[in-house]
Amino acid sequence: MRRLVRPSVAAALLLAAGVLLRERPCEAQTAVPAPAADVSVSTPSVTSPAGVVPTSTSFFPEAPPEAPPPLPRKKGLVLETRLGGLAFLGKFQNLAPPAPWVHTQLGWELFKWLMVYGYGELAYTGTSNDQAEASAIYFPIYGFGGGLRFTVHVTDRVALFLQGNAGALSIVVPRDSLTFLGYQAAQSPGFGTGGRIGVEWYQVDRHMALGLAVGVRDAFNFKIQDGGSDTPLMLDASAALRYTF
Repeated sequence: MRRLVRPSVAAALLLAAGVLLRERPCEAQTAVPAPAADVSVSTPSVTSPAGVVPTSTSFFPEAPPEAPPPLPRKKGLVLETRLGGLAFLGKFQNLAPPAPWVHTQLGWELFKWLMVYGYGELAYTGTSNDQAEASAIYFPIYGFGGGLRFTVHVTDRVALFLQGNAGALSIVVPRDSLTFLGYQAAQSPGFGTGGRIGVEWYQVDRHMALGLAVGVRDAFNFKIQDGGSDTPLMLDASAALRYTF
């Protein structure tokens, strides 16, 4: 009896093992693969110290908006220096060539359109147009006076002006050096009147301005003393640097 039971038990075990082997490959084939790991690197959001997310993508800070320059100062104490040339239009031009010329004036603007001023000037020339180089006399010409300037402001940066002046002008030479040439009166300060027109360009620095001008004057003591007719006019042209305190 025991011999018959043992073979039947062994056959049942073998049958169960075969069924298990046939089911495992099916499970391996139908198994769902695990989802792939997320390897992407997330970029942390950048926020400002106040917690506001910036809208710009630039890594550099943005420049603040530039403030407009201040308007130029149009009133105050004005110091102006001019460099240019002084030419002689009367008979004095037959004696002396055009002279380098410097002119300085100090004024006070009573209004935006009106300034009262005083001035001093200096030029340097000689008698080389009439005399040989060896015997020519070279001399300074100095002057001083005052006047009024009227200004029209075309824009905040550009202005036009017209000024009139009256003063004295003289030549500095050894005594009576020009008497025999007919210009004895020019050796002493003599009265003269004139005018000047020009343009000014105000700079970003509210104290500074640049200018150009041309002027004409009648220097009565530069008239030749030979009894003939003469109009002793002088013409000046210059560039200027102006400072308003």
